[in-house]
Amino acid sequence: MKYVKAWLLLSICLLLVSCSAQKSEVKTSKPAETDTEHTVVATTLAVAEIMDKLEVDLAGVPTTQYTLPERYKDVVEVGNPMSPDMEIIKSLKPTEVLSVTTLEYDLSEKFESMKIPASFVNLESVDNMIQSINDLGAKYDRAENAKTLVDTIESKVNEIKGETKDKEQPVVLILLGVPGASYLVSTENSYVGNLVEVMGGKNAVEGQAAEYISANTEFLQQTNPDIILRLSHGVPDQVAKEFDKEFAENDIWKHFNAVKNGKVYDLEEPIFATTANLNITQALDQLMEMMYE
Repeated sequence: MKYVKAWLLLSICLLLVSCSAQKSEVKTSKPAETDTEHTVVATTLAVAEIMDKLEVDLAGVPTTQYTLPERYKDVVEVGNPMSPDMEIIKSLKPTEVLSVTTLEYDLSEKFESMKIPASFVNLESVDNMIQSINDLGAKYDRAENAKTLVDTIESKVNEIKGETKDKEQPVVLILLGVPGASYLVSTENSYVGNLVEVMGGKNAVEGQAAEYISANTEFLQQTNPDIILRLSHGVPDQVAKEFDKEFAENDIWKHFNAVKNGKVYDLEEPIFATTANLNITQALDQLMEMMYE
């Protein structure tokens, strides 16, 4: 009987030691890692709208005449996209500032000199925007949001391509007007040039490396475009008036087939812009009317 009691006591002791060891193991295990906190500033409307669809909060947004997403109604404004206020941005202590590649040449050194971490989102074409949305979704743990957004864009693009694939290809001249200057010509490497390509159109000026070039009207007349698209940028109302004055006073325009046939159209911001944006569905619908109907 003594041996049985001794055996039971030993078994209980071993069980207690085992349980104690298990509890100790749980207590010393590594705690679960938490998500890294981001403080993000978007310096362009297009980027801010993408981040809104991804449901990412922002610490700073651009100053713009257009309507920002409701999510950012009380967020600090950091100035014009082309010349953001570096002191305000610095005070927000961002982990990342998001601008666009078309402004990288002008802004990268300024960000570096202020030791502000900046990235430049590629919105130079529809495909680049899609890739950038996926990249931002992955970076900020919003892959599902990104997929939903990308699916919507790709569905519209495929719909348009299906509708235009058997139509006669129009030649399109795209003019970019800016305040204080006459105009630049948008090549196929510009965003609107890319939209024309998506629509099945042919850019009147091809084979250029740059997004925008200067060209005289004599050269442009030789391209004999079926359609002329005019994008007023910067101060749209002012630039639109300058376009009207140029077409009224420069006699050569009346010799363009597009002008003779009443195929001159004004593209309005923010639906159309110098970079890709989430107004692409409206932009493609408007171009369908301008180019084919």
